Amino acid sequence: MEKRDYLIILYDFYGELLNNKQREYFEDYYFNNLSLGEISENTGLSRNAIHKNIKNAEDKLLFFEEKLELYQKRQILESIIKEIDNKDIIAKIEKLY
Repeated sequence: MEKRDYLIILYDFYGELLNNKQREYFEDYYFNNLSLGEISENTGLSRNAIHKNIKNAEDKLLFFEEKLELYQKRQILESIIKEIDNKDIIAKIEKLY
């Protein structure tokens, strides 16, 4: 999996734990496909400041996954669900996430 895709997945899990600016710049860069220069123009901050905020957000997302392992646990749970034949049990487990 590419790092970009992995970070986007982690953002789905942990994005709310980032501060407002980190979320804004991360979303502009990864979801809206804006360049550092475009984000810089929109915010009035330097490209370096934008890059630093995005990098800090990426580092935090990786740190959260390292400590909490929610994505990893989700992957394991999904593989276990594939092995279950009982539809009622599958539905109950899927409600958990």
